[in-house]
Amino acid sequence: MTIETVKYQRKELELKALLEITQAINENKTEAVLLNIFKFTCLVHLNIKSLMLYVASSGGFSLRIVHNIKERVPDEIPGDGVEENKEKGKLSLTLSEEYSFSEVNIYVPVYHKDAMLAILLLRKKEEEAELDLDFTQALANILVVALENKRFARRQLEQERLRKEVEIASSVQRMLFPAVLPQTDKLKAKVTYYPHSTVGGDYYDLIQKSEDEVFFCIADVSGKGMPAALLMSNFQAALRTLLRSFSDLKVIVEQLNFTIFENTVGERFITFFLGYYNYKTKTLDYVNAGHNPPIICRKGSKSPELLEAGTTILGAFDKLPFLETGTRSGLSDFILHLYTDGLTETINLEESEFGDTRFLNYVSENWCDDPSEFHKGFFQVLDAFASGQHRRDDITLLTLRFS
Repeated sequence: MTIETVKYQRKELELKALLEITQAINENKTEAVLLNIFKFTCLVHLNIKSLMLYVASSGGFSLRIVHNIKERVPDEIPGDGVEENKEKGKLSLTLSEEYSFSEVNIYVPVYHKDAMLAILLLRKKEEEAELDLDFTQALANILVVALENKRFARRQLEQERLRKEVEIASSVQRMLFPAVLPQTDKLKAKVTYYPHSTVGGDYYDLIQKSEDEVFFCIADVSGKGMPAALLMSNFQAALRTLLRSFSDLKVIVEQLNFTIFENTVGERFITFFLGYYNYKTKTLDYVNAGHNPPIICRKGSKSPELLEAGTTILGAFDKLPFLETGTRSGLSDFILHLYTDGLTETINLEESEFGDTRFLNYVSENWCDDPSEFHKGFFQVLDAFASGQHRRDDITLLTLRFS
């Protein structure tokens, strides 16, 4: 057999190998199928006896193909354990003593620009026979790029799925909030809500139980994003159910705490303020469960007051260690400002927080404002303070004016 005939046969085998792998890619075969085709292509059409293929993954290289290797080899090679000297054509792998690569003696790196995408380690069937390393490298490159494209497409599909889930969660969350807040002679309400992301962990509500009774609340779940939004959805459903059956604030808060603790086993908590006003008795009852104290401004009063009486955060303990109800009597004309900590923890370019004192001072100077005017003026002040600094948390401000 002449040298030309051998070369021709080798080229024919290489073309068959190339055809098989590209056809599988075009037919959108699975990763497992592509890896198998590559392996058997190398073993059948090329002068390869043993091989291992490590493909780049997060933090290192993962073993994707291993054939005819009896030694113990690692499933993962850390990224910092791989070093190639391109000038000398040498590859250095840092391995634990329990592993060995002595059954392979050729390495074929696969690069994209300066990034190593894969390492093909192999041994020839016949040491004296020729192996076209350039072609072998090209074939491995085609495979690895196909795997990368599949991974990228899978990631895009996953991101699209998450995006749709977030959209649905956001829509559901908007449905939890009151569709319309009252604007009557007896009660005017205004809310400003800025979620940190598409779904937030803040919650506010206002429930008119009867002509003379109104419940209102504000809450903040620890954490952000989907987990916080889901917990808040469950919390809102539990609260609404309890309000249909009970009016006792202590009973409601104790049941809410039990529900949260049972669902999260103390891993998440909620700060919560629940208020109840009776127009007939002109009495405000409330429980503050570790939340920022709402501010009450009474007509004829010299200064605003903080509503602090209550208990600790909900969900941290199976039973609340203490619980008291706060009361304000003789109320006929007053304003309440309920807010979450994202408001007072707004930072400026110097990393300073807006703080409780600044907010309390603004309330003291403008508490007689109509709720809508109050919100308009206050958020101009807050935005000027932040000077464009990105918000780090949800912000909610709910203002209620009872007359």
